[in-house]
Amino acid sequence: QGTRDHPPAQAALRERLLSAVVSCFKRHGAAAIDTPVLELRETLMGKYGEDTKLIYELQDQGGELLALRYDLTVPFARYLAMNKITNMKRYHVAKVYRRDNPATTRGRYREFYQCDFDIAGQFDPMIPDAECLKIVHEILTDLQLGDFVIKVNDRRILNGVFAVCGVPESKFIPACSTVDKLDKVPWEEVRSEMVGEKGLSPEAADGIGEYVQLHGGLDLIEQLLQDPKLSQHKLAREGLGDMKLLFEYLTLFGITGKISFDLSLARGLDYYTGVIFEAVLLQQENQHVEESVSVGSVAGGGRYDGLVGMFDPKGRKVPCVGVSIGIERIFSILEQRLEASGEKLRTTETQVLVATPQKHLLAARLKLISELWDAGIKAEMLYKKDPKLLKQLQYCEDTGIPLAAIVGEQELADGVVKLRDVATREEVRM
Repeated sequence: QGTRDHPPAQAALRERLLSAVVSCFKRHGAAAIDTPVLELRETLMGKYGEDTKLIYELQDQGGELLALRYDLTVPFARYLAMNKITNMKRYHVAKVYRRDNPATTRGRYREFYQCDFDIAGQFDPMIPDAECLKIVHEILTDLQLGDFVIKVNDRRILNGVFAVCGVPESKFIPACSTVDKLDKVPWEEVRSEMVGEKGLSPEAADGIGEYVQLHGGLDLIEQLLQDPKLSQHKLAREGLGDMKLLFEYLTLFGITGKISFDLSLARGLDYYTGVIFEAVLLQQENQHVEESVSVGSVAGGGRYDGLVGMFDPKGRKVPCVGVSIGIERIFSILEQRLEASGEKLRTTETQVLVATPQKHLLAARLKLISELWDAGIKAEMLYKKDPKLLKQLQYCEDTGIPLAAIVGEQELADGVVKLRDVATREEVRM
């Protein structure tokens, strides 16, 4: 349940998609790492907020308590701490596991790929953060998924909002996970969960409501810097200052058109400490309505300056910021699009089929195909001693092989090969 096999057409599409993402990560100078699919259970516990219950737990023969990795961020932080690395730009593409109730129609699985890019190290504020947003923008533009918006917020601003609205600090994280649902459910429902389940006072909830429904750009940042309550809160003021700096850099990158400073963005994970962001695809429901509807999150990330320190025996901190591309959701969108277009995706990369028109020429085919393979050319032949020429050409059409190299008795006598373009049926002897 919640897992799936990928037939060749899906695997080919997935490979194409992953290589587009990875080439962007490489363009930004990241090195690849890999970590085990198993981690110690204690490594993962307490890092994921309410989602800790979704961790897959295992026990090995020695009684060591293990778990399947839940994301690629916590293993990265552990890797940095274990190897005493204080500076690294890395990407990691691998499967992660969640004991979720699968909703496979919406691209929610128990085993799925994540594609992460992270920058670890002590740098001047917001320069690496701006690059992470630029990467999301590049990938979503490159994949031509349609219109999107990247929502940005800062955990410090959010905590400031909670503080000035009178939420006790012990309830910041639960309040955060509730605010995080605002993109899926209306404010009334979020408010009643805050008051009913999370035990916030109605006044506090109403105060939060006034802030979290705001979104905009530099103008909103300026407005909040003047806000009589929020500007008095030290952390919120720092967050707003950084947000202003971030928008300056994003303006230089020329991507602010797709960025929205959105106070309702919370991201449910415990380890974020500063800037957080999430990219959402927008869908025009019909031509008459200007309002675009969100399809769902396709990338997310943020700054997590405290995570590495949790694994370091001396508590040494390594500031980090990173982004994860939601490859599964993008994959299901592209898959649906491919189905709708009726276009056939090639599942192999064969360049040429070695074919023979008469009987008793298997030896000629084997010799020629061997030469082609040794020269690094992607070649196939049919596994029959005496296949009919029509059958061989039909195979090319079915699998999309562009060329057929034909060797018959005449070609062997003349020491040539007849090369046939399968689509146009043109032939040349060479």
